Amino acid sequence: MVPIISPICDHSRDQFFISASPNMDGRSTPLLLLLTLALLFLRVSAREFLSPGSSMSVEDSSDVLRSPDGTFTCGFNNISQTASIFSIWYSNTAERTVVWSANHLHPVYFKRSRVTLDADGRMAVEDYDGRPVWENNVSSSSSAQQAQLLDTGNLVVKGQGDIILWQSFHSPTDTLLPYQNITSAAKLVSASRLLVPGRYSFHFDDEHILTLFDDEKDISLKYWPIPSNDIWTKKRNAFSTTAIGVLDSSGYFLGSDNLTLKAVDWGHGVMRRLTLDYDGNLRLYSLNKIDGTWSVTWMAYQQTCCVLGLCGINGICVYTPQPACACAPGHEIIDPSDRSQGCRPKFNLSCDGQEMFLKLPATDFHGNDLRLNTIVSFDECKKICLKDCNCKGFAYWQGTGLCYPKGTLVGGVTGPSIVGGSIHLKIPKTLQVPRSSIPHSQPFGPKYVPNCSVKSKHFTVNFWDQPKSSQNGSHSHYLFLAYGFLLAIFCVELIFVALGCWFLFIREGKKLMGVWPAEVGYEMVTNHFRRYTYKELQRATQKFKDRIGCGASGLVYKGVLKDKRAIAVKTLADIHQGEEEFQHELSVIGRIYHMNLVRVWGFCSDGPHRILVLEYVENGSLDKTLFSSERLLGWSERFKIALGVARGLAYLHHECLEWVIHCDIKPENILLDDNLEPKISDFGLAKLVNRSGSNKNVSRIHGTRGYIAPEWVSSQPITSKVDVYSFGVVLLELLMGARVSDWASNAGEEVEMVLGTVVRMLTKNMMLEGSQHLWLPDFIDLRLNGQFDRLQARTMVKLTVSCLEEDSRKRPTMENLVQMLVSVDEASGTMQ
Repeated sequence: MVPIISPICDHSRDQFFISASPNMDGRSTPLLLLLTLALLFLRVSAREFLSPGSSMSVEDSSDVLRSPDGTFTCGFNNISQTASIFSIWYSNTAERTVVWSANHLHPVYFKRSRVTLDADGRMAVEDYDGRPVWENNVSSSSSAQQAQLLDTGNLVVKGQGDIILWQSFHSPTDTLLPYQNITSAAKLVSASRLLVPGRYSFHFDDEHILTLFDDEKDISLKYWPIPSNDIWTKKRNAFSTTAIGVLDSSGYFLGSDNLTLKAVDWGHGVMRRLTLDYDGNLRLYSLNKIDGTWSVTWMAYQQTCCVLGLCGINGICVYTPQPACACAPGHEIIDPSDRSQGCRPKFNLSCDGQEMFLKLPATDFHGNDLRLNTIVSFDECKKICLKDCNCKGFAYWQGTGLCYPKGTLVGGVTGPSIVGGSIHLKIPKTLQVPRSSIPHSQPFGPKYVPNCSVKSKHFTVNFWDQPKSSQNGSHSHYLFLAYGFLLAIFCVELIFVALGCWFLFIREGKKLMGVWPAEVGYEMVTNHFRRYTYKELQRATQKFKDRIGCGASGLVYKGVLKDKRAIAVKTLADIHQGEEEFQHELSVIGRIYHMNLVRVWGFCSDGPHRILVLEYVENGSLDKTLFSSERLLGWSERFKIALGVARGLAYLHHECLEWVIHCDIKPENILLDDNLEPKISDFGLAKLVNRSGSNKNVSRIHGTRGYIAPEWVSSQPITSKVDVYSFGVVLLELLMGARVSDWASNAGEEVEMVLGTVVRMLTKNMMLEGSQHLWLPDFIDLRLNGQFDRLQARTMVKLTVSCLEEDSRKRPTMENLVQMLVSVDEASGTMQ
């Protein structure tokens, strides 16, 4: 008989002993040996604690801390191919479930980043260049002994005598674990799938009541418990002497304000978490240990649309039956990729008596009432809103005489459960509103119709009605079969009718879908990026009729989508990637958003066609304005363009989750909107390259002659500094108002030679002091007639010289350039 080898670990000495059992034959030994070695490897690779002076690396996925019972893991969590966040997650779930994150505002690079523990208890997350992006707040002077992940999921830094110097439980992110207190100093903040903080928060308010908030730009709005209810209706205790709430291991939550909630599977032995999801709903989850999936066992709102602000200002949440956002009639979407931004009106209210009201049945906008008028007639309510220029419409409840004039239209929701209530929208009499544009929830989704008045203390997710037990034996059984047969026929007919209605609905152009394509497990998935068919883009561009641009990467055409949005359609040339690689690169581009970058709305990958769908920017490219004799860009406009381009590039280099080098910065790739705000286009079309050095994927020169950095032709490492060089050339052209290449052509020299001469001349001139700066007006675009800011101009000249350094290491970063431009802008404003 062959003995079984089983490990017994003495953790204090890191030694392994072997015991024997005579109950297995030799055929099982190799398999057991492999399993044993695998377990030993996992056990050795994961740490139980982090000692002072040691660190954990982002590059080693096995370099993690694990709780003694193996429930939780702490380490670097990859949120993209190149970005990571130091987090804590459940070890054994179907999908990685993060419960705490340290540096969610500043992800680190996937190479050379690390987390370290110092002897004084300071724990820090450092990026690839050693720059700390997060560190804990240790106030004690006691020396640290170790950092350890406990079985509760709490990451602690211990001092002498097991004193806790710092713990993650005191700074929650979006999740509360059992026995983790929420106090007046802590709050939960919703997070997206990339762990980016959202707009919703859960914490104690100024009355010491646990409350859900919608944190807008300038104000925080309460939405749960219902703010209009008094304290007795809320069943809470205000101004209690303590502010604390805790979830125990049985699924019961108790707050000092008398907030109580209980999981429907209440009891011990279940892993749970209380999470503020990024849709603004607070949910209690329970883990199925068999398949590693989570189920909702309590939620603040049974219906998603009841959460305040989901669809933004002038937006209305509807069920189709999935929740989606629609605009109020006469309004248009602000940002199609993020409908929580809301809608803007396509009309102006003049308040001159030329307004009328459009009825939106079974619709309400929660809150933001100018006043409450009780027991008034409908006509009287209408007159109240007409006389008030701040009134955007009113809610009227038939039969009760309740009149609510609205100052702002937020928290819109529609559904048949809003019985007797309607919104009457104030619009100009001249505005033609088609009846099909009035949002309404679909009748074939009864499980999703909103009923925000339902109190949700104990809520069980029911998908089917439970049949009652029969008392009549076989007779009842046959009746059941008969009714079942009839019901099946009825359901088939209903499906055909629903499909027909759905087809007509699409044909009428009611674009209500698109925000949340499904609500599986009460979780919303936002779709920021969509795929277009080649036929769709043919129709939008009238078979690619109106060409508005031409570049090395392809041709650009203007088009109009069915929802009347103007778009720029860029056909890509020389794209040889496979379908999967192409879509991956575009998914990277689709996640990039900044006000100084052209927004990418989607793509087409039909057969040989590779096409990008971009936002249309009204004033075209910078070269058509800067070098044109038809319009002269003023100095303030030029400085604003320089600052905007710098901010866009700084975002790509330093803030974006996928660090991108543009590789072709030039005036043709800088577009100007209605307000002459610059937007960089064509970013991400070159291969994504490594911030820290060369990348083998960049095998050929990218860019345009005259804007190409010297390292492209000298086989030096390609970094983000190539964009800094190109930006320096653009700065020079903004100062001179002419192309450097044209200047070189007139002088009969190579453009690189001219740039070198200009840099040497500017360097010499900048060394002159005081009144000798009289050379500056002769250098700045003569068409400005000396109308420019001297301080801003001198700063731009200095930055041009530093950007055009031959040695890339001497060039500043885009982050530094933004800081210098902002500081001189503020200084100029102060002097004025």
